[in-house]
Amino acid sequence: MNNEILWVLFAIVNFLMLLGIYRLFGKSGLLVWIGMSTVVANIQVLKMVELFGVTATLGNILYGTIFLATDIINEKYGKKEARKAVWVGFYTLLSMTIIMQIALRFQPAESDMVNESLKTLFDLVPQVAIGSLLAYIVSQNADVWIFSKLKQKFSSDKYLWLRNNGSSMLSQLLDTSIFCVIAFWGLLLNDIEIWLQIFISTYLIKFIVSAFDTPFMYIAKRMKN
Repeated sequence: MNNEILWVLFAIVNFLMLLGIYRLFGKSGLLVWIGMSTVVANIQVLKMVELFGVTATLGNILYGTIFLATDIINEKYGKKEARKAVWVGFYTLLSMTIIMQIALRFQPAESDMVNESLKTLFDLVPQVAIGSLLAYIVSQNADVWIFSKLKQKFSSDKYLWLRNNGSSMLSQLLDTSIFCVIAFWGLLLNDIEIWLQIFISTYLIKFIVSAFDTPFMYIAKRMKN
């Protein structure tokens, strides 16, 4: 199975699992999903894959589901609850970063076989960690704000796609901009062409994911939770 087909199936699985946890546990399930996704997406993002002729990171689908989850909360429970969900995700990501940095400082036993692998996954470059945390909190709050503003002007259910896609696509652009500037600052200064390739390919994948989540937003809207 090629990467493109697997990617589409992977996206469907991610969104269906999000709907599943929402159907079973309501708003609390979405809060759990947001916390889990902030951690797992930051692990998946380390894997590079070839998709549609460009090199991309794998974590963009799961990261995109966070925007869908906050949009569902914003739509059905209001802006205040959506902001709370954003901070739950931020606290989860920050806690994981701090805890794993301390864990890596323990000297491994002679029989240990996983410490080097853990270092590969969690021994973050400071500017990458800062870029990830800052991009998350700024873009997620922007998503909540844009969604709320669009809901004020386009409150009808027939414009749900506009609220969902408009807020997610714009905030994902902000997310990509902040992360790529901070995390790849040296590359930005030394090789703007490669930096632009990374920026464009990363946002393109996020844009597709944001568009892909539209039917799942409508399904969530109809759920009696």
